[in-house]
Amino acid sequence: MAIINESEASENEIPRRAPEIDKYVDKFLSTVCDTSRRYILELLSLPGKDGSTELPEKRSGDIAKAIGLSPATTSEHLRQLAVIGLVNSRKDGNVVYYRLCNRQLVKAFHDLLLALDEDYAEHLNIKEQTE
Repeated sequence: MAIINESEASENEIPRRAPEIDKYVDKFLSTVCDTSRRYILELLSLPGKDGSTELPEKRSGDIAKAIGLSPATTSEHLRQLAVIGLVNSRKDGNVVYYRLCNRQLVKAFHDLLLALDEDYAEHLNIKEQTE
């Protein structure tokens, strides 16, 4: 079990995970919270042009162009996303294609972004009403 049993913890104790799980969670969050890597994830999660539900593959050069970074910088971001298991790559000659590979984590991240967008809009609305 990753988190201690709730019946074993007092209400003042913080639930603890195994140290290796905490390390994984921290690495995941620090990786995806970078703006450029977040843009890459969002770009790779867009449905294909043909309307299929299959997540598309994109060339690393196309990803770089879409997010406005150099190919080298984009490759480093993609490497970091691959290390935490969110993207995988396929090489075809000199071209490297990337695709999301963990739909559950990407969906959870996407849902978090939507919730943050809504929360931010709500805060703006509250602020405007108080002015």
